[in-house]
Amino acid sequence: MLRLYIAGNSASSRRAEQNLALLRRHMKPGEWKIEVIDVLLRPDLAEKAGILATPTLSCDLSSRPRRVVGDLGDTRRVLEFLGIEPGGDGA
Repeated sequence: MLRLYIAGNSASSRRAEQNLALLRRHMKPGEWKIEVIDVLLRPDLAEKAGILATPTLSCDLSSRPRRVVGDLGDTRRVLEFLGIEPGGDGA
């Protein structure tokens, strides 16, 4: 499960959503469930997850939880950091 926490319609939130769409093209189809959470609409979810900054991409694997803070602009590094093997259209 990947969760992208954003704050409304800010420029960094829009960039993160656009870059997440690019990341999805590099992922194997159907391998990851992805959810975008606007912390302005759902502050309870951000608080529960301990989100301190946005945008933050959270990889919620029980064996290896990881987070990336920022607009996800470096696709290759984000995939490597999260341990996601490229697949799909962008591979």
